[in-house]
Amino acid sequence: MTTAPYGAITVEPFGDSAAMVTIPHGDQAVRRAGIIAFRDRFLAHRPPGVLDVVSGLESLLIEFDPLRTSLQHVEYAARLVARWAPSPADGTAARAVRSFDIPVVFDDESGPDLVSVAEELGMRPPDVVEAIAGSTFTICLLGAAMAPMMDGLKVPVPLRRRAEPRTDVAPGAIMIAGTNAIIQPFPGPTGWRVVGRTPHTIVDISRPDPVSFGPGDIVRFVPVTRDEALTLEAGFLTPTGEGV
Repeated sequence: MTTAPYGAITVEPFGDSAAMVTIPHGDQAVRRAGIIAFRDRFLAHRPPGVLDVVSGLESLLIEFDPLRTSLQHVEYAARLVARWAPSPADGTAARAVRSFDIPVVFDDESGPDLVSVAEELGMRPPDVVEAIAGSTFTICLLGAAMAPMMDGLKVPVPLRRRAEPRTDVAPGAIMIAGTNAIIQPFPGPTGWRVVGRTPHTIVDISRPDPVSFGPGDIVRFVPVTRDEALTLEAGFLTPTGEGV
């Protein structure tokens, strides 16, 4: 068994039946990679009474049944896992990194926040599209409804979220905030900035494997016109290949 490479963890109460785990490290990349590594270890050695584990970019929320366990037991288990538990990949082949080239329509209808994003960055909308297309994104985690949350947006400054969230965003919407991007899997509200839309279906719950992507995979957005998007056989999203 090996000690976790990201150092100590912080475990704090979050209400009466949850605990928030963070990694107090000065390097953002270490915090983000560390929380993914901790999540994988914790799920592989999940203690009794834990109901759910909700991932964030730099945190992990552990929800538990207070009738079956306690915060003290969850904290003890989390610290034990962080320090001593082997990774589920220890002694096995690493999962192959997959790459995705995703066609995206960037226009006023598909990207209603594109103009405001450009204004905030002091750029023209075509330059914002070029910056997004020139960025290489890495999937950090699967968020709500298996939405891929990605890091790697190359813009001059991190972007603010909308002051007033949108109430109904179409599936396939490409959204950005901070230096991150996410793809909307199903219709719903969001405070992220909507800049485009892919014709692909990214989550299909009727399939045995509802998504084809996972943490560590590489994503690039490829601008296409609305007419070009109509000619694509853009069904369920599949990898372009393996590796970067």
